Amino acid sequence: MTVAYLGLGANLGDARQTLKDTVVCLAQQHTITVLARSSLYRTAPIDAGGDDYLNCVVKLETTLTVRHLLALCHKIELHFGRERPFRNAPRTLDLDILLYGDQVIDESDLSVPHPRLTERAFVLVPLVELDPDLIIPQRGRADAFLAAVAEQRIEKMKSPCQCPVLNALGGGSNESAQTTKGRCS
Repeated sequence: MTVAYLGLGANLGDARQTLKDTVVCLAQQHTITVLARSSLYRTAPIDAGGDDYLNCVVKLETTLTVRHLLALCHKIELHFGRERPFRNAPRTLDLDILLYGDQVIDESDLSVPHPRLTERAFVLVPLVELDPDLIIPQRGRADAFLAAVAEQRIEKMKSPCQCPVLNALGGGSNESAQTTKGRCS
């Protein structure tokens, strides 16, 4: 099993519901155990136009290889209507592999740790929320990069979520989630 962190973001449609549904979809995969979900954050688009994004980070344990996890992320994005008309286009869902164990991968279509992970508050703040002592391979402690992104607008959302699975995972909760294994429809 490998511990991985995924960044989730959306700024089209019902972004809040899409992110919640995505976490449940991930939890339903028989090859994944969702360990924790950060709070939801509202953030300004970076290097793009459009509405504010909602973002969160999910910590998971998986038996999938990094390539299979990437393929699953793309499949889930498509399920939620993701289109890629141009770089940094507004999106219904964006799933990024932020960390995959302690692996460092630098290939044309996959970079882990995520190449802009230390430059984005919408990734760093939720990562540090989930694990204040997190070490980013070949870069150091995640919290050491927070000062560099302090000027980026990020707002923690109040989420009156009624979903027991998400409540068990959310906001650094110590409760373990009771998940139903199956397939995301």
